[in-house]
Amino acid sequence: MDNEMTIVAMQMILHAGDARSNVADALRDIKAFNFEAAKEKMAEAEKQLTEAHQAQTNVLQEEANGVKHELHVLFIHAQDTLMTIKSEYELARQLIEIFESIDGRLKKVGA
Repeated sequence: MDNEMTIVAMQMILHAGDARSNVADALRDIKAFNFEAAKEKMAEAEKQLTEAHQAQTNVLQEEANGVKHELHVLFIHAQDTLMTIKSEYELARQLIEIFESIDGRLKKVGA
């Protein structure tokens, strides 16, 4: 694997991993009904996912423009990691909405 692709793959893994940490922290905040803190962590996770996605997109754009890259397991792993964490992010985002709705309804009935 050439050095450039190694760097890109590691950037993707690093940013996706940071996003996963933020999502996990947000889920802990959701459990504690601390929705504002959860949203802040999700915003940071989104920034990290954007960084990871941009690194991937750059490689795909190069390929589309005729630059050939060898297929490497590390890059495939990076893409898999990004996709998995993006799914976790989307689920956590929906959980915030669900728990906020439940919390609001409970507050209305005085529970």
